[in-house]
Amino acid sequence: MSRTSFDKTPMSNRIHIAVLGRMNAGKSSLINAICGQDVSVVSPVAGTTTDIVYKAMEIHGLGPVVFIDTPGIDDESVLAEARAARTQRAINKADMALVVVDAVCDMGEPEGTLLAGLDARRIPYIVAVSKIDIKPSIEPLRYATQVYVSAATGEGIARLIESIRTLASRPGTCDEPPIVGDLLAHGDTVVLVIPEDAEAPKGRLILPQVQTIRDILDHNAVATAMRVAQLEAGSADPSFRPRLVITDSQAFREVDAIVPGAIDLTSFSILFARHKGDLELLARGARAIDTLKPGDNVLIAEACTHHPIDDDIGTVKIPRLLNRKVGGELAFEWRRGADFPADLARFRLVVHCGGCMLNRREMVSRLGAVEDTGVPVTNYGMTIAACLGILPRALRPLGVAMQKTPV
Repeated sequence: MSRTSFDKTPMSNRIHIAVLGRMNAGKSSLINAICGQDVSVVSPVAGTTTDIVYKAMEIHGLGPVVFIDTPGIDDESVLAEARAARTQRAINKADMALVVVDAVCDMGEPEGTLLAGLDARRIPYIVAVSKIDIKPSIEPLRYATQVYVSAATGEGIARLIESIRTLASRPGTCDEPPIVGDLLAHGDTVVLVIPEDAEAPKGRLILPQVQTIRDILDHNAVATAMRVAQLEAGSADPSFRPRLVITDSQAFREVDAIVPGAIDLTSFSILFARHKGDLELLARGARAIDTLKPGDNVLIAEACTHHPIDDDIGTVKIPRLLNRKVGGELAFEWRRGADFPADLARFRLVVHCGGCMLNRREMVSRLGAVEDTGVPVTNYGMTIAACLGILPRALRPLGVAMQKTPV
């Protein structure tokens, strides 16, 4: 049986909805009612949900979403600290939140603290008052978006889904900058240089390449994909005048030598610096590479969890380039997947992957955590371009001017 299109949507492209509240407030039951199936285990026993549970679905008129079921915010068990950390990770990913309030218990300090935290981080939310089949008469709450529901009877579920659709559609809730389409005019030709990648699944392009091609086509431009050798042959033709060349960052050196200086050149990773994160912040971080000295601590963070190959970009190529740039050995540490350290101040630089496996909210959260410590942060593509001396050219298509970072 073939899967439907929303089943195939990458998790990073879904609207993330964190479902938060006290233990036994009805969070898991509410997700089951919205999805129309038993996604999460439910029980009258408080604390049944002990870990994060993700449920992907499609909301008609909105598109692919993922609900994130979380442990209770009032957990006081021996695992409370670990569960709170996982809940915080869920909030870091959340484009919006459902705050579930038990009508029997009413609002209290845990909910007040939670809502204040969401407000501080500008995460929009809906307050869902649950179990109104048990206590139908309750004090009205004074929140912009609140819905009264019963997972047991289904009352209010349709209204809640409509509220989710409305909130998610508001400007600023789930907005993402285009990958490249806004830099193009109708009919522009874009050349994508896609070298053979030993880490890509056999017979497939990697996610940033696929998404970039889709964005080019959606903006009525023309995408032409080729390898480095084909680019070299094609560039000799006087008619070779693409609007933009986008390369895998690992081929930057060869492609920069081939593409005439009058033609704009950048990389998938640098485009994703804007699409997923903060382009200016990451560009400043790349400039700080010039201030590194041998022995400095450098964190390399990669969002996916593949096994590194012999010439892996994160564990081999970038460390080699950085060591060569500073003229000595740096002290590298690596983190993969959801593992992102809290003690960031001990690093002199953080180098993050392009973030194609993260949604924008989580990537911005990571970058913000680094920025708060005053540590420079950049990404793979900018690091490679900076080490090769071509960062100004790679940033030019995006309108970012290079400025020297003071030592």
